[in-house]
Amino acid sequence: MPLHDHPPIAPWQERLLVNGFTPLSSVDWPGMRAATVFLRGCPWRCTYCHNPQLQRRKSGDTLLGWPHIVTALRESHQMLDAVVFSGGEPTADACLGDALAEVHALGFKTGLHTGGAYPDRLTRLLPLLDWVGFDLKTDYVHYAELTGTPDSGARATQSARLIVASGVDHEFRLTWHHQLIAEESALLAAHFAHELGARRFVLQEYRREGVTNAQLPAHSPLPAQLVERIRLIYPDLIIRGEICGLAPG
Repeated sequence: MPLHDHPPIAPWQERLLVNGFTPLSSVDWPGMRAATVFLRGCPWRCTYCHNPQLQRRKSGDTLLGWPHIVTALRESHQMLDAVVFSGGEPTADACLGDALAEVHALGFKTGLHTGGAYPDRLTRLLPLLDWVGFDLKTDYVHYAELTGTPDSGARATQSARLIVASGVDHEFRLTWHHQLIAEESALLAAHFAHELGARRFVLQEYRREGVTNAQLPAHSPLPAQLVERIRLIYPDLIIRGEICGLAPG
C-alpha cells in the first residue's frame, strides 16, 4: 500500500503564496464563471488599493495550500469556465507560471489581473493566458505619485504594450477618484490605451470596500463630462460599479 494517499507536493506549490480564494465570481472576468485565486505581494502602494492586506509578500496570515485550490477546482469543474489570478500583484509571485500551466491542464481558461509591475515576467506569462484585466492607473506623468514607486509608469507602459501586442483578449480599466486622478489625466490614459490598440476600456467607479485610507472621501461620482469625453475615444466604453478582484475578508 502506498505511503501517501496524494502525490507529493512540488516545490513550486509550497512557494506559491495563496492568501485568498473565491470559488465563483461573475465580475472578476466579465462574461465568465470564474474562480479567483489571490496571491500575496505588490511593489506598489496605491492610495485606493482595496486589497492592502495582500501587499506584503511575508505575513503572519494563514495561507492556502495549492493542493486545496486544485481540489476545489476539480469539485466545481461543471460550474466554472475559468480561473483568474489576482492580488496584490500576482506577477510578483515567481511560481505563477507553474500555477497557470496546471490550471490549463485541468481544462480551465486562465485570466490575470495585473497593474503591469513586472513586464519581464509578464512576457513569459502571456502565452499561458486567455485574458488579462489590466489596471491602468493614470497618465504617465502621475504614475509615481499614485503608486508611490518611481519607475511604475515605465513598467506599466511596457506591460500595456506587451498585452496588446500579444493578441491575448484583454480589457484596460481605470478606477476614478477625484482626489487622486485629474480628469485630464484620466483622458490621457484613455487616449494612451486607444493609441496602443487596447480593445476595451472600462471606467470603474471608486468603491470604499477594503480601502484603509480613512482620509480618502468615500464617494467620488464619475463626472458626466469625463464619461462623455472618453466615449468619443471608446464608443463602447464600459462603466463598472462592481469591484473586480476584491479578496475575501
